[in-house]
Amino acid sequence: MSSPSTQLTTTTIGVYEPFHQLSRWGAGDTFKGDDSPNRGSSTVVQVDARLENQSEYISCEPMQYSRSDHEANKSSEKMQRRLAQNREAARKSRLRKKAYVQQLESSRLKLTQLEQEVDKARHQGLHVGSPDNSYLGLSSTTNSGITTFEMEYAHWVEEQSRQICELRNALQVHITDIELRILVENGLKHYYNLFRMKENAAKADVFYLISGTWRTSTERFFHWIGGFRPSELLNAVEPQLEPLTEKQLGEVSNLRQSSLQAEDALSQGMEKLQQTLAQTLAAHPVGFRSQMAAAVDKLDALESFVNQADHLRQQTLQQMSRILTTRQTARGLLALGEYFHRLRALSSLWAARPREPAWPVR
Repeated sequence: MSSPSTQLTTTTIGVYEPFHQLSRWGAGDTFKGDDSPNRGSSTVVQVDARLENQSEYISCEPMQYSRSDHEANKSSEKMQRRLAQNREAARKSRLRKKAYVQQLESSRLKLTQLEQEVDKARHQGLHVGSPDNSYLGLSSTTNSGITTFEMEYAHWVEEQSRQICELRNALQVHITDIELRILVENGLKHYYNLFRMKENAAKADVFYLISGTWRTSTERFFHWIGGFRPSELLNAVEPQLEPLTEKQLGEVSNLRQSSLQAEDALSQGMEKLQQTLAQTLAAHPVGFRSQMAAAVDKLDALESFVNQADHLRQQTLQQMSRILTTRQTARGLLALGEYFHRLRALSSLWAARPREPAWPVR
């Protein structure tokens, strides 16, 4: 059983112990000494005084922060200007969207009107359209061959992007020539597969293939008989192949010259086909059926031109791979893939560019 003095000491410690936290303010020494009542009361007075001093010190801190009010006002003004700019940009965006919707609505009405005129002509007994009703660019049926080609080509573009990344990584880490050769052969086969796909698409609808609607707008700007010019391939690839030996330079120059000659020959053949077809359609008809049959016979040559152009592209790729080393061919395929990727990216940027409305929006 504890004595009364012991209980008093315990009570005293229990009362004053929380004030030890005030030692960080410099009051720790105040609690040292005896436990007499007089000493305790002075201690409380001193602690209270120090607390008042501390409260005065704390109350001065907002005065220090108030010095940055000017900077805060500047930030607030800058934020307000930025919000105003955002609101103005949003307003212009809404106006452009409204104009675009109005343009779409106008186009839809024109298309509806054209379809009504075509239906009216059909009901009147006029032969509007060939057996697949494709006159005036309208078709009532879907060409399964073209649909297949579009799906295959979309997959082809995705696979090309993957191969570009693979070639870039392989050239950076300097893998062996044997491993790099496998990647090169896969890249060449990928282009050969595209030519096979296009051959099947030409059988389904050669005009679709020649028009280039399966490519992006910027790619169509360089479109030539269903694809790219072989000489364009050489111009895009050659700067990435340096240094070339004297023998390689001579062989690349000869390949470019022969490619240009073949391109000119095919272009002249296409122009001759257009002239003869126009003459056939413009001549005084002996009979409508015979005239159309003669025109269709001439159009059969169009598919042959597309196949010859793709054959020239494939031959150019094969010749380049024979002239160059494995590592140079890999760099050439990488440059060619990145060139086409930049063309597609440019098309996306061009389509997404901000444009003013064609007419004032009320």
